[in-house]
Amino acid sequence: MMILEAKSLQLTFDKQNTPVLDDINIQIESGSLTVILGESGCGKTTLLNILAGFQSVDSGQVLLDEELLKGPDARRAVVFQEHALLPWLNVEQNVAFALELKAVPSSQIEHEVSEILKIMGLSHVAEANIWQLSGGMKQRVGIARALLSNAPFILLDEPFAALDAFTRESMQQLILDLWINQGKAFFLITHDIEEALLLSQQLILMQARPGRVVDNKKMGFAERYRTGESIRAIKSDPEFIAQREQLFERLRESKQGYAA
Repeated sequence: MMILEAKSLQLTFDKQNTPVLDDINIQIESGSLTVILGESGCGKTTLLNILAGFQSVDSGQVLLDEELLKGPDARRAVVFQEHALLPWLNVEQNVAFALELKAVPSSQIEHEVSEILKIMGLSHVAEANIWQLSGGMKQRVGIARALLSNAPFILLDEPFAALDAFTRESMQQLILDLWINQGKAFFLITHDIEEALLLSQQLILMQARPGRVVDNKKMGFAERYRTGESIRAIKSDPEFIAQREQLFERLRESKQGYAA
């Protein structure tokens, strides 16, 4: 089992007195679902960027199976909130781009791209221009590109924040299906409480000023989906609703605490 680990991370940006992140310690196991929940400004995206290797820290370490990581590598793929697709390439070409950079034979690229587009429900728009796609479709392309990298850890930076409620729930289901079928670890940050509850085995709660982990909970709703329960049934379950309200109240109290 591979473990991506953050140990004692500390970061303060220039010209700021309060740390952005203060003594962050988390572990992400291969094949797991981990969600960071917290309001805007608590350091969620900064933490993801550190785990991805894009952001350095003042102190602390990022380790993968006890190997010290000092920058990005092929074992961690990122899906951004803004899809970061290349507008001059079509869907198929965007997904294939990373494999082309690795000089993978064209026949292999064609096969792998075709397969991942089927999995992502994108085969019918393979030749479409990026600007012709909906927000949800663009995020599917971004996730397809990340999956095709064969990275064991997929890091997602609030990828569904700009989507309408119906599309967002369909994308949540997609993540659960990919987690079940692809065997990868998904690390997702969000400020949406329902999303956090549904998409986590490990739910990490953060507060701001400074950004700290204030709770680390084991959740079972994703496992219920794995066993065949529908998302609608899970979200309407009294246990889910109670957990949602408890988290909402905790986040509200936390915000009032540092605003006082």
